[in-house]
Amino acid sequence: MSALTDPIADFLTRFKNASRARKEDFVAPYSKIKAEIARILKEEGYLWSYEVDTSERFPQIRCKAKYVDGVPVLTDLKRVSRPGLRQYVGAEDIPKILGGMGITILSTSKGIMTGHRARRENIGGELVAKVW
Repeated sequence: MSALTDPIADFLTRFKNASRARKEDFVAPYSKIKAEIARILKEEGYLWSYEVDTSERFPQIRCKAKYVDGVPVLTDLKRVSRPGLRQYVGAEDIPKILGGMGITILSTSKGIMTGHRARRENIGGELVAKVW
């Protein structure tokens, strides 16, 4: 197994691949930021549930992708900021995805949150991902 240079992109890719392959659930190595991203995806209706499994030597996060009539709720997602090229936005520059139908995930000074909440609280941060 090789070392990951971008574990957040790995988590998002596992989610995208699982939903495209119509898999009910997927597993990824645990980290606090991945758990926060999973919490946001659950709150926004892209995941049924997630849980942290600490029974193994290394904790894992288990997520259940959401489907409606056999069609995945997740259409696509894109990792925006990455280790080689960080992208920061101000509160007024947070992009709207599909006219507000999708979400942006930001890492702010107040934690990981959606773009809608960051705009409401008038704070900017690192643009982590776009989900639609």
